[in-house]
Amino acid sequence: MADTLLKVKGLKVAYGGIQAVKGVDFEVREGELVSLIGSNGAGKTTTMKAITGTLAIHEGDIEYLGKSIKGQGPWDLVKQGLAMVPEGRGVFTRMTITENLQMGAYIRSDRAGIASDIEKVFTIFPRLRERKDQLAGTMSGGEQQMLAMGRALMSRPKVLLLDEPSMGLSPIMVDKIFEVVKDVYAQGVTILLVEQNASRALAIADRGYVMDSGLITMNGAGKEMLSDPKVRAAYLGE
Repeated sequence: MADTLLKVKGLKVAYGGIQAVKGVDFEVREGELVSLIGSNGAGKTTTMKAITGTLAIHEGDIEYLGKSIKGQGPWDLVKQGLAMVPEGRGVFTRMTITENLQMGAYIRSDRAGIASDIEKVFTIFPRLRERKDQLAGTMSGGEQQMLAMGRALMSRPKVLLLDEPSMGLSPIMVDKIFEVVKDVYAQGVTILLVEQNASRALAIADRGYVMDSGLITMNGAGKEMLSDPKVRAAYLGE
């Protein structure tokens, strides 16, 4: 069995005076694509923010590469190979596409390697190459999502955390984003995908977890969960 890269243990997080995450346990092993699904308000994004150090942990622990990362900030975690594409994308709107990608490599000093990786990102996202000198703020939502993913890849992550990458996108762009997620995964990047689009998320996942009201209520192989009547009734409208 592959090594566990990321382990969430008894995680509790209070957010705005509300206990948003109530004792969550799950893990992501090396080389896996794991999907965390659930309805809006289930606690998925709060969990992601706790993992990446942007929200304080009330109780429990998060281990990465076998060591606790509780209390560490995003800067330290990116240096260790844990990168996140946040909900809402968070691109630098007044910078060009190329400048955004360069910012993604801020922990690195290997200029030749950075230039090579920008070329790789442009290969994955040809649309970004076409617009490389365009300001990020003038791009569509789907293009900004591509840029946010490309920027995260510039840090050469061991684990890539994707928070609601398809939110607010057109059906055609959703197709494109999920194709890219599969491509990145095929290149050997371990992925934790938080997504409301349960059918798409489980279809590409090795394993999935269902989160409801701050708790993990189900887990299993992605394809098996996709055919589970309870999952289909609750999240696929069947």
